[in-house]
Amino acid sequence: MSASRSVAVLGPIPRDRIITHRGEVFEKYGCALYTVAALSALLDADDRIYPIVHVRREDEEPIKELLSAFPNVDLTGVRSASDHGAVVELRYVDQNTRIEQQIGFMDPITPADVEFTLHADAFVCVPITDYEVGQATLAYIKEHSAGTILLDAHGPTSTLVIGGERRRRLWVERDSWLPHIDLLKMNLEEAGCSWFPSRIALEHHDAGAPIATEALPEFAEHCLRHGVTAVCVTLDERGCAAYWLDENGDLAERIVPRIPIEHVVDTTGAGDSFAAGLAFGYLQDADIVRAAQYGNAMGAQRCTGSTLDVYLSLPQTNKQLADTYGTAFEG
Repeated sequence: MSASRSVAVLGPIPRDRIITHRGEVFEKYGCALYTVAALSALLDADDRIYPIVHVRREDEEPIKELLSAFPNVDLTGVRSASDHGAVVELRYVDQNTRIEQQIGFMDPITPADVEFTLHADAFVCVPITDYEVGQATLAYIKEHSAGTILLDAHGPTSTLVIGGERRRRLWVERDSWLPHIDLLKMNLEEAGCSWFPSRIALEHHDAGAPIATEALPEFAEHCLRHGVTAVCVTLDERGCAAYWLDENGDLAERIVPRIPIEHVVDTTGAGDSFAAGLAFGYLQDADIVRAAQYGNAMGAQRCTGSTLDVYLSLPQTNKQLADTYGTAFEG
């Protein structure tokens, strides 16, 4: 990546208490912090990453201290004026399934919050709840910026109920969002919350159940016909599926195998890290398959430890990709 680039990261940096399926307990900040850290490892020192987040006043200095470890991160968008930030407990039932309880709530990110980053080459949106990065904010970015907009569907498919329990929700307003999204990233459960092609399917829908893999192409094509440039669905141990429309306007699909790792330590933030790799890879040459490979790499690296120093440099990541996929990678 020769020319200087800038990337805005929109989403919470919650104070997380994580109980793994092995009973281990971690307390740390998460979500957009992982995205920023992964991007920092991939981008050059003269590139700029702009986290845009509302935090509690008591968390502002610890979060800024963590972010200050990355020389290409600008802290302008880390704000505590409202003294509202996310606090979440994540209790894993198994390696990939968790119960979430939220006791602190970030203010939504508004168009005014992103105004200073409209020059950015990409906007990586990693909300964990439906209200944090809203449709109006994406529409504003789309209208006023040429940057690529990536949305992690974890946000619009998750909501809060009384008591702070986080639950899946149907993304019933999906089609009004799609024209404002360039890259749509999600997992199988989130896709299951987003696809109900008939009234009967909606009436009998089990929100949170994974989408049937045979339904993925139809769902992806629907999104692509409604304005999205590419759809990427993570498939757990199988890697991910990438979808786009080819030069003839026909649906194209590629399954991108995972990058194996010897020992999974902590999967928290794997999706946020995948989003970072996906955005970085797409900025390279707008190739969604290559982008998905970078996404797989950053997601895999995140799982190898519980700290922010798990991410490899770009040359090391390119070697990891070449070893896995058998082609040359340059950055």
